[in-house]
Amino acid sequence: MSDHINKLQLAIEPLRQQIINHKVYSAITELEDLRIFMQFHIFAVWDFMSLLKALQNNLTCTTVPWFPKGSAVTRHLINEIVLGEESDVDENGDLKSHFELYLEAMTQSGADVTQIEKFISALQSNGDLNVAFKISEAPEATQNFVNFTFDIINSNKDYLQAATFTFGREDLIPNMFHSIVSDISKTFPEEVSIFKYYLERHIEVDGDHHSNLALQMTSNLCGDDETIWKEAEHATIQSLQKRIDLWDAVYDQIESRKSILQ
Repeated sequence: MSDHINKLQLAIEPLRQQIINHKVYSAITELEDLRIFMQFHIFAVWDFMSLLKALQNNLTCTTVPWFPKGSAVTRHLINEIVLGEESDVDENGDLKSHFELYLEAMTQSGADVTQIEKFISALQSNGDLNVAFKISEAPEATQNFVNFTFDIINSNKDYLQAATFTFGREDLIPNMFHSIVSDISKTFPEEVSIFKYYLERHIEVDGDHHSNLALQMTSNLCGDDETIWKEAEHATIQSLQKRIDLWDAVYDQIESRKSILQ
């Protein structure tokens, strides 16, 4: 592990701990709480894929005619991650992206997919995030989260995309959340089995192997330039804060529902 990587990890550790120990996880005690979580989180799953594809576009040749682009090592790293995220296997062995798998988990659990489906449909039609947000009536917290991700994407700085992907998006769902989902699945096995599989698959595919690939990719792109590393650190801190803001909004929504029931 390079000194630059270690310094960045040290700088972001307080925020990372805030996310891992966020109160939203312990607030999820019922199936309806999990549904609310998923309705927010699906936007983060989707824009994760967009960030990943932006990296692939920047680091490999995705146009015709083809020409070799950049480092073959970096091409290999990003293409391997894309393969695992964009065309993984579901619990039946069928190929699908993690986003599609998450949507299936939402449908099975009874979570409302209206907002994300309206958002995707509107974005496919007009390509305008703001219009898609308005049509879908997506929560403000998800809008802020996605807008920040697209600010990073539109910067066209591959090292910023790599840093936020590596340090702002990987391994941020704690074991506590997996345990909560496992407990809920014991009571509602027919509603939560796909989501439980998604989390288990996320650990298997996005765990140590993908994390190590992403670390190497970020290190290669940032090199030894102190200015670039500082910029990457700043972007990662912003990314983690957006995640905290998103989790705060989910928590507030869950608590609001419970207060109405009392």
